[in-house]
Amino acid sequence: MSKFPSLKQLHYLVTLFETRHFGEAAKRCFVSQSTLSSGIQNLEDLLGCQLIERDNKSLVFTSTGEDVVSRSRELLARSQDLMELASCKGDGMEGPLRVGCIPTIAPFLLCDLVQEVNRLYPKLNLLLREDTTTNLLAALRNGEMDVLILALPVEIFGMHSQVVGRDPFKMVISHNQANKVSVPLRYADLPDESVFLLEKEHCLTDHAVSACRLTSKEKINPFTATSLHTLVQMVANGLGTTFIPQMAIDHGLVDNMNLVVIEPPGQDEAYREIGLVWRPTSSRTRTFDQLADIVKGLL
Repeated sequence: MSKFPSLKQLHYLVTLFETRHFGEAAKRCFVSQSTLSSGIQNLEDLLGCQLIERDNKSLVFTSTGEDVVSRSRELLARSQDLMELASCKGDGMEGPLRVGCIPTIAPFLLCDLVQEVNRLYPKLNLLLREDTTTNLLAALRNGEMDVLILALPVEIFGMHSQVVGRDPFKMVISHNQANKVSVPLRYADLPDESVFLLEKEHCLTDHAVSACRLTSKEKINPFTATSLHTLVQMVANGLGTTFIPQMAIDHGLVDNMNLVVIEPPGQDEAYREIGLVWRPTSSRTRTFDQLADIVKGLL
């Protein structure tokens, strides 16, 4: 009978890959360093290949080792889905649920979401993480998250998704700047480098530029901000204009900032879609459907 690697061995390997340190990996796995090292050595013996190059000061994963880590993550995520299958036979709206959300949505939705979930499903424990789309999708694939709240469209690499609402884009501009342009606004009327955007790590930048049909690159300022709050502060100081999602405006982001909210140029409404994203192997689709209904109501 063929022998197979244990999930524990795969967990040791993935944790070592993430930490690149035997001592730290052992600490995260709640085992001794010798136990973790032996487990990985046994895994190499079982697979018949070297996964890690070691010396007294450093370690380097071989190309085969990196491939094994990638597949190990998938197996660990699927095993977690398998363990959740039995628990979901009862009430799907109970127990822990790890929810990831991007920074341009989280401050304006998660507080309301937690309150509504606590009211409707007090046995459901939301464990929240705010991060970029790229990092959250990696965590979802690796089994570290159960479901994500993202802005769509975005490449989700075979995951399942459900759109739960639309979030229109508006433009904000200082009162002083607004007096210098006509309404409805035309991009041609704006000075060069007067449109400020978020860093590329935030998908809102691509969504806003695409939805609002900003094609004149010379209008975009090379400076990029790390948050919507920074963008608003810059615009409030008369430096230019930017795109802000409606949910941020509804939650007071531009209140008392001496700003004017206007429609972006164009005939059609500019918006991003808000959606839930999860692994196709997850057995908690019933939970995600009910969570989607709550988010729809909040949006």
